[in-house]
Amino acid sequence: MTLSLILASIWAVVANILAMTPSRDNHWRRAYVLIAIGIPILGYVTYQNGPWWGLAVLCAGMSVLRWPVIYLSRWLRGQLRRS
Repeated sequence: MTLSLILASIWAVVANILAMTPSRDNHWRRAYVLIAIGIPILGYVTYQNGPWWGLAVLCAGMSVLRWPVIYLSRWLRGQLRRS
């Protein structure tokens, strides 16, 4: 297993642990930190292992951080309707 996949696995474990702990702001602050850390890891996985592994890690990250993805899709849909 390459270093990038090990980092992605650690990121997934940390994300799941953070999701299980209580939060006053519905985990949004933690989600922003996880996104900021996850994007470079995703790029590193894609660079080191290829686009298929990058896509697999992207899908795994999107399943953990599904609410930011849902809100982004709603915002994009609203932007498309306005134009």
